[in-house]
Amino acid sequence: MDVVAAEKKKPVSVHNPEGKVMRNKPKWLRVKLPTGRDYLNVREIVSEHKLHTICESGSCPNMGECWGAGTATFMILGNICTRSCGFCAVATGKPDNVDPFEPLRVAKSVKLMGVKHCVITSVDRDDLKDGGSTIWVETVNAVRRLSPETTMETLIPDFRGEWDNLQRIIAVAPEIVSHNLETVRRLTKQVRIQAKYDRSLEVLFRLAKGGMATKSGIMLGLGETEAEVLETMDDLRAVGVSILTLGQYLQPTYKHLPVAEFITPEKFAEYKEIGLQKGFKFVESGPLVRSSYHAEKHIEK
Repeated sequence: MDVVAAEKKKPVSVHNPEGKVMRNKPKWLRVKLPTGRDYLNVREIVSEHKLHTICESGSCPNMGECWGAGTATFMILGNICTRSCGFCAVATGKPDNVDPFEPLRVAKSVKLMGVKHCVITSVDRDDLKDGGSTIWVETVNAVRRLSPETTMETLIPDFRGEWDNLQRIIAVAPEIVSHNLETVRRLTKQVRIQAKYDRSLEVLFRLAKGGMATKSGIMLGLGETEAEVLETMDDLRAVGVSILTLGQYLQPTYKHLPVAEFITPEKFAEYKEIGLQKGFKFVESGPLVRSSYHAEKHIEK
């Protein structure tokens, strides 16, 4: 084989004009392009009702699969976040005013889709005194009014540790309440600039103490060690978390944190077994796993 032919076979990293590099994804991270009637139906409903989804804003690799199954993760309180986490693809800046009609639009869409279980998340709204918790409550109540048979998972922010705001979530008692640690303790300041590891654990502790079924997730491939992953699992179990998701971090753009390592499917499978041995009732672990992936199965646990 000549030198030119050999060079063509080498994996090529993608460069931007500033010279930064995004690592090539391994074969196990390839996803199918979204297609199908069910996918198009969900897209039409989302567009018609002017909804925001974390599927789109967060560049989720499972959007085609989930939308094709008629499910979506709704994102309330707009699509602009007040925080600037190093991993997240959601836009950062000054959010628009709160839309009082958003809860009803979400509820109508849930009813139109006919979903048995829906996931709702939000941007961080540190600009609001209530952290957006009032809209959270109104959204949960609106879904229950229009679709009383639908169960819910709410993926909530930390509300800056303002516990009165968290208590509003506990009071409406969604079937599952999720709050993500996102990464290990050592990397938290770098990955979640305005968040705190122990504050997130406190959120989860208060939720569990309030009778909620709790769930959390972390991303792998940011430079954490195996010992740190296991320590994080222990920390989550210690505050009563019963459902855990583990997925591969994927760099959204050149401006975001780089991928330090691509974790193999075999390692994810190993972490799943360890998590179950540690007492989690359900562990969703794989390269393409995200917080709401297969969420309808978690309610069964």
